[in-house]
Amino acid sequence: MLKALIFDMDGTLVHSDPVHLRAFAEVLGPEGVVIDDAVYRRSIIGHTNESIFSTLLPDSSVADHEALADRKEAAFRRLASDLQPLDGLLDLLDWADRSAIGIALVTNAPMLNATYMLDVMGLTARFAVKVTRDDVSRGKPDPLPYLTALDRLGLTAAEAVAFEDSPSGMKAAKSAGLFSFGVLTGLTEQDMLAAGADVTIPNFQDAALWGLLRTRFSPSG
Repeated sequence: MLKALIFDMDGTLVHSDPVHLRAFAEVLGPEGVVIDDAVYRRSIIGHTNESIFSTLLPDSSVADHEALADRKEAAFRRLASDLQPLDGLLDLLDWADRSAIGIALVTNAPMLNATYMLDVMGLTARFAVKVTRDDVSRGKPDPLPYLTALDRLGLTAAEAVAFEDSPSGMKAAKSAGLFSFGVLTGLTEQDMLAAGADVTIPNFQDAALWGLLRTRFSPSG
């Protein structure tokens, strides 16, 4: 019996990766680091800021990494003033509300970014539970963020499904025991299936998603 939908944020609720790429390029360009699509896919998508900056600037101090991360997030918020929910998301959230299904957010983004993005899209009140990088000692790919969300929801993994767009996020969701949809905003179907996705979808209008929600995951059991 389905009792909750748990969403990643960047690349899942919204196709925000192009904005993140611009923000990283703006901040890291002066540091001599070129950020292109290949670097973004390999070293940024789905990773925590700690991992990103330590990978891209291994010779810099932790303090420098933290300062650059703060500058990057500020640049992202400046650039991300017109974000729009991914196609079909609002219909899915409305369906969950009508079906008395909980809605949760699990993201590696800091709380400040999560709050900003949800506010821009008018979605803040839609999420009963929000787990950000600030709430847990270990971010994705560790399952702790998803386990924390399940604990706050008062549910088991069998009572929820996850939506993720990155390999690290998918690893976290699957390690927490969740049936998981891979959202294809940044990576290929093959990438997401290899990362462990049970099903892949281009967006929330996908017929396969709705077929599963209305049959296998029917809230009425």
